[in-house]
Amino acid sequence: MDTEVRTEPAGAGVLVLAATPIGRVADAPPRLAEELATADVVAAEDTRRLRRLTTDLGVTPAGRVVSYFEGNESARTPVLVAALLAGERVLLVTDAGMPSVSDPGYRLVAAAVERGVTVTSVPGPSAVLTALAVSGLPVDRFCFEGFPPRKPGERRRALAELRDERRTMVFFESPHRTEATLAAMAEAFGADRPAAVCRELTKTHEEVRRAGLADLVTWAAGGVRGEVTIVVQGAAAAGSDVPSDPASLAALVAEEEAAGVPRKDAIRAVAQRAGLPKRVVYDAVHKPQEPST
Repeated sequence: MDTEVRTEPAGAGVLVLAATPIGRVADAPPRLAEELATADVVAAEDTRRLRRLTTDLGVTPAGRVVSYFEGNESARTPVLVAALLAGERVLLVTDAGMPSVSDPGYRLVAAAVERGVTVTSVPGPSAVLTALAVSGLPVDRFCFEGFPPRKPGERRRALAELRDERRTMVFFESPHRTEATLAAMAEAFGADRPAAVCRELTKTHEEVRRAGLADLVTWAAGGVRGEVTIVVQGAAAAGSDVPSDPASLAALVAEEEAAGVPRKDAIRAVAQRAGLPKRVVYDAVHKPQEPST
């Protein structure tokens, strides 16, 4: 079977995907200023935000600055591909984080790859990985689900499909839909499923709320502001081998506490491992057991 080998067009340029700060401008990768200063074309999701960023970084783009956002992606992509094929270096930046990850960029990357153009990146800040790291939830396996659907029915169906997902899940959400989304998650995944709402990551008012989904719904009812990333622990394995009798559950919680874990968090962790409601483990710890006869 023949394998197609793509060769880079002679004289073709390079597409550079550059991560931008998700909060503090000091988090900008060192190469970002250099790329902004030297690129032939800077394609920005919001040229006004780009202007603020370049001012903060003390750099002036030498190349052309063009807008590249959801509304003009389809029309602007062929223009940028033509620039790449003409040998120009095109730098793509979005408002925050890495282009193409829930931001404009995928169409341009796909088109550049299709034409054999080199695509590289300036790695840097990522809300997905930052939220995952600070969530306190398992990080060995995870999946990124982007923004849940806006319409309640579609959101409910999408989350229902993730009910048995074993990996830790990361979502983006707007602040005014956070309460409704957390409520839909509590319905789909269970009220006690451990989760974290990460708000304004790396910014002055950064906040990480860690609790079961039902408790997070109550918190969100007071109003949520800023950029929001939600991290939800995956489903427990079916047929968990964690013993479910009260004495064993209480002993497991005691082990967690001995390791320095607060009792509330220990109860939540044991409930998740055992695939049991948090109330069952709580009762095993706090209610005296009847002596066996």
